[in-house]
Amino acid sequence: MSLKHTALPISSYQPRGTTPALRRRTQSLVRLGAVAALLFLIVLFYLSRRSGSSALSVFSLGLLSSSGGGYGGDFQLETVRYHDLSSVQGTARGWEREERILVCVPLRDAEEHLPMFFSHLRNLTYPHHLIDLAFLVSDSKDKTLQALTRSMEEIQAWEDEEMHFGEISIIEKDFGQKVNQDVESRHGFEAQASRRKLMARARNWLLTAALRPYHSWVYWRDVDVETAPYTILEDLMRHNKDVIVPNVWRPLPDWLGGEQPYDLNSWQESDTALQLAETLDEDAVIVEGYAEYATYRPHLAYLRDPYGDPDVEMELDGVGGVSILAKARVFRYGVHFPAFSFEKHAETEGFGKMSKRMGFSVIGLPHYTIWHEYEPSVDDIQHMEQMKREQLAQEQAEKEKAEKAQRVKESFGDATKQWEKDKSEIQNIAIQEKKKEAAAAAAAAVAKNKPNAQAAAGKQEEKVVARDELGESKA
Repeated sequence: MSLKHTALPISSYQPRGTTPALRRRTQSLVRLGAVAALLFLIVLFYLSRRSGSSALSVFSLGLLSSSGGGYGGDFQLETVRYHDLSSVQGTARGWEREERILVCVPLRDAEEHLPMFFSHLRNLTYPHHLIDLAFLVSDSKDKTLQALTRSMEEIQAWEDEEMHFGEISIIEKDFGQKVNQDVESRHGFEAQASRRKLMARARNWLLTAALRPYHSWVYWRDVDVETAPYTILEDLMRHNKDVIVPNVWRPLPDWLGGEQPYDLNSWQESDTALQLAETLDEDAVIVEGYAEYATYRPHLAYLRDPYGDPDVEMELDGVGGVSILAKARVFRYGVHFPAFSFEKHAETEGFGKMSKRMGFSVIGLPHYTIWHEYEPSVDDIQHMEQMKREQLAQEQAEKEKAEKAQRVKESFGDATKQWEKDKSEIQNIAIQEKKKEAAAAAAAAVAKNKPNAQAAAGKQEEKVVARDELGESKA
């Protein structure tokens, strides 16, 4: 069966024309309405001049406002805001000039770290009302968003209003990050290029959504920083640099040395690295701390002196992202976190490179140290498991030894008292034997000397008799 379309004449769809009488009536009504509107505007204008109030702003339904209050006033749209960016350039003593800081915090599966992070926020000495907070929750599988929302509500509900922060933004956006959050996955060499590019996208998204014209500074902070000075914002700001970072180390167990440099992304460029970059593909991304890329760059982390001056500065080309303070004008000029290979670098290292390329100062403080939380690697975990197994084996051996001793004690009784009793009896027997021997020796000596004693006794008796006889004769 075939379908046949018949074309209808165009005139069939044209509307029926109106009568001349109806057209003349409509035109009269339009003229009358225009005259009435004009008279109404004249009356409002007259009343506004008489009362000095902006009656016209009422008529404009809030779209217009008058700053002058009368005829010739400066009328402008209420939704338009004017900002003088020359007053938000960032200075060395921003806390005295009430310069606002935007704190940017990217989050992913960070639920367990949030209590520690908010304890740091509470202790910041920079005026809290000058600090605006911006969080980006992305690709999280835990309850980061719920924990973050709860923490924010608690902070803003504090009785001490000086502890309240300014504007708070929570943004949720996934970027398809597939790399796991464990140490080996995040720091594995194969995952670095793609991971850094996705992290750059997340940082740029957060920045562009949260940066306001009144911000003078932007502070990037990782949520898993364990220890940092409460005055870190003022300490970094005092240097009055466009981009500045502290040194970042991490604590280790004693059996691993106690401490270790953590952030190797803050460095100075080297000729070796530049030559290496020329040999790589266009999309390649150089990452520090891996044998695959031997750059021989001077790293901020390795120049730390625990007793050095914390204000000593070091010029950098690449920067790490754990803690970055930058003037907001750096971003307004167009510097961002490259989500592509920029001079063979991406994300924060690319940000440092781009900042230098555009003439901004990029500085690191080798002796001003903050501490990242310790995250055990696979080798560390295996070593700790081995140590735990050895400890358990030792505890088991000691337990078995104690149980064996107990069984012996229960089978044979407490031998200590018996040993003491036997020892005492043996000593008594020995003493008795010695006494017998002494007595026998004495008896033998007496028996041997008895004849002499009898002779002596006889002579003594003879002397006594003779003495008696002599006395009688004298009488």
